[in-house]
Amino acid sequence: MSARPRILVFGAGGRLGAALARAYDAEACVQSCGRAEADLADPAAIARLVRAARPDVVINCAAVTNVDLCQTERELARAVNAESPRQMARACTETGARLVHISTDYVFSGEARTPYAEDSVAAPLSWYGCTKLEGEEAVLEAGARHAVVRVSWVFGPDRDSFVDKALQAALRGEPVRAVADKWSSPTYTLDAADALRVFFADAAPGGVYHLCNRGVCTWREWAQAGIDAALAAGLHVATTAVEPLRLADLTAMVAPRPVYSAMSCGKLESLLGRPLRPWSEAVDDHVKRQAQAGQLVTG
Repeated sequence: MSARPRILVFGAGGRLGAALARAYDAEACVQSCGRAEADLADPAAIARLVRAARPDVVINCAAVTNVDLCQTERELARAVNAESPRQMARACTETGARLVHISTDYVFSGEARTPYAEDSVAAPLSWYGCTKLEGEEAVLEAGARHAVVRVSWVFGPDRDSFVDKALQAALRGEPVRAVADKWSSPTYTLDAADALRVFFADAAPGGVYHLCNRGVCTWREWAQAGIDAALAAGLHVATTAVEPLRLADLTAMVAPRPVYSAMSCGKLESLLGRPLRPWSEAVDDHVKRQAQAGQLVTG
């Protein structure tokens, strides 16, 4: 691969894709494709785009991630989450590019009580999880160099996530409630951008990887960490405690979710030669950056 690789990012309008495009802009020739430039509901068009761009690395962050929408719009979910990655991967193999395909912790059933390893059996509960698993399998079948990278509870500066919305409510003095009986591992987009650079090297092996910050938390603990970080940064937070909810209380949800989907990242950490930092440190960093940028308004 050249010193200044050509990187094609799908899903560049999303939280992770935007962070990757910005992070790599100084070191690579980045082509960013949001929904307007690349409609993943048209898999054949996506393959043509890859062949025309002839990148060194394709990073696919695009997906239909609305779990309940996937449950009802099944053809759309399968086209975007499974068939487009299949065609994308085949086009990458034809042109000599590596595909880094972003997947999800929702490929797991949630029956575990210790973090899932990369080789743990996938058994999705929802159509969203099923289509993402089908996409994973298609990518891996298309070429040994391709990598499937599972992330979970993604947060970062480009679009509000659950922890941002909880903190903003707390700053306004509104009640903050969050589920206390669902567990996973948050993924900070700035840490993800740094870690994914490892796949720019030709020698990096393909396969399945997990990418999330270390440790396990509930939605309630995640939201509380955001509030605590804001307090430590000197912000006036009107609501300082997060009230617990049960997952069963969220009756508006259509599709089933895994109760426990925390993931271990041993395979990626071995490739990086270092551990990923704990999720609580990443939340603290995120809140400090948002505060310094004047993006957290109190009162």
